[in-house]
Amino acid sequence: MAHSKTYDVLVIGGGNAALCAAIIAREKGASVLLLEHAPRPFRGGNSRHTRNLRCMHIGPTSVLTETYSEAEYWDDLSRVTQGVTDEALARMTIRASAAVEPWMTARGVRFQPSLSGTLNLSRTNAFFLGGGKALVNAYYAHAERIGVEILYDSEVRSLHIEDGVFRGAKVTIKGFPATISARAAVAASGGFQANIEWLKEGWGPQAENFLIRGTPYAQGTVLRDLRAQGMETVGDPTQCHAVAIDARAPRFDGGIVTRLDCVPFGVVVNREAKRFYDEGEDFWPKRYAIWGRLVAKQPDQTAYCLIDSKCLPLFMPSVFPPVESDSIRGLAGKLDLDPATLEETVDRYNAAVQTGSFNKDIHDDCRTEGLEPPKTHWAQRLDAPPYYAYPLRPGITFTYLGVKVTEEARVVQTGGRPCPNLFATGEIMAGNILGQGYLAGLGMTIGTVFGRIAGEEAAKHVLH
Repeated sequence: MAHSKTYDVLVIGGGNAALCAAIIAREKGASVLLLEHAPRPFRGGNSRHTRNLRCMHIGPTSVLTETYSEAEYWDDLSRVTQGVTDEALARMTIRASAAVEPWMTARGVRFQPSLSGTLNLSRTNAFFLGGGKALVNAYYAHAERIGVEILYDSEVRSLHIEDGVFRGAKVTIKGFPATISARAAVAASGGFQANIEWLKEGWGPQAENFLIRGTPYAQGTVLRDLRAQGMETVGDPTQCHAVAIDARAPRFDGGIVTRLDCVPFGVVVNREAKRFYDEGEDFWPKRYAIWGRLVAKQPDQTAYCLIDSKCLPLFMPSVFPPVESDSIRGLAGKLDLDPATLEETVDRYNAAVQTGSFNKDIHDDCRTEGLEPPKTHWAQRLDAPPYYAYPLRPGITFTYLGVKVTEEARVVQTGGRPCPNLFATGEIMAGNILGQGYLAGLGMTIGTVFGRIAGEEAAKHVLH
C-alpha cells in the first residue's frame, strides 16, 4: 500500500538523533514523518537509557563545573580512539557541543548537576533531569506540538535509491506493508547490536554470551540495506561500545542500572580466578567502555569484580545485590571458582599493594609493585570483610560499523560522491568519530550535533 502523502523529510528512527533531526527540519519549515520501529511504550531507542552528554565549555555553566576546552576534549578522544577517528568531523562535533545545552533546554529538556558516584563527570558531562526517558519524552512532546507526524511499530525494510538519490522507503506499519515517498531522508536507526547473528559474523560463537544493554529493535536493517546499495562504510564490525555489566542482567534492555562502576576499586578475575588487566589504568570515564571487550576475551565471556567492605560506598551499585562472604575462600565457593587459586590471586595482589594516599578523584599513588598485570592507581588491599563480588558479562551498547558521512551529514557513496538528499545521524554514523574506544556521553553528543545538522540540511535541500 502506498502512503498517500509525499513528505519533505522522512526520519528513520526514534531516539535522540532522530528526534533532533525531525525537530529542526520541522522548525525550518519542512513536513516531517518520523518512523519509530518500537511500539510507543518502548520508543526512544538506546537514548531512553542514557543519563548525560559530553559538552565543551569555557567556564562554569549552570550544571557544569570549571572548564572543558576543545584541546582537552580532543586529547581525551584521541587517547581512547588511539587516532582511529575522522579529526575534522570530531573537532566539528566537539565545537558544536558547546551550544547544545541551551538548544535542548528550549525544547523541553531539563538538566541537573551530576550526582556523586557518577564517574567523576561534573566537569565534562551535562546530566539530564529524569535521565534519557525524560529527554525522549520532552522531545516527542515538542515534536508533536510543532507538527512532526510520528508512526510507531513502523520498521523501514529498504530504501529506494536511484543513482545516489533517495526516492522512498518500503516499510511495515503495525505489520502491514507500505511505501513512503519523501524528498529527503535521515537515517537514524541505530547500529546492529541487537542482531546476534550479525554480531557472530565478527565475534564468532562467543557473541551468544553477550548481553545487549539497550533496545532489541536495533537490528541494523537500514545499515545493511545502505551497504548493499553501495554506500561507503566506516568502522570495524567487531568494534563497539562494550561495557562490563552485571552478568545477571536481561538479554536486552537492561539499561544503565546493570552497569558496574566498581572495577577501579576492586580486583577483577576470570573463570580461572586470575587477574587479566590493570583495573586502575585510568579514570573510569575513559576506560569503562574497554571492559566489555576485555571480558569478552575471557573463558565463557565471564569475569568477577571482587571488593571488600571499605569499597562499597565508592561507586554506584548494580540493581542486583553483590555476592557476599566473610572470606575469600567462601566467596570462591559461591562463585564456583577454585578456592585455592582465588586465595593465591588475592594474596599476591595484597602483597604487591604499596602504601599510598587513596583518592578516587585523582590519579593517586596507590599502586602495585612487581605484579603482572599491575594495578596503576586506586590499589587497596582486600582485607576488610565481608567480601563482595559482582559477576561480569560483556554488555553491548552500540556497534561502530556505519555509513560514511560528510560535514553536512550526507551519506557518502562508494567512490566518494555524497548523496544529495540522504543524511545520517546517531549510531548508524558514529563510527566516523568513534573508530574504537569510548568517552562517557559522547554517543549522545554525536547524535545531538549530527541530528541537528542532518535535519537542517535535509530541510534546506528540500525547501531551497
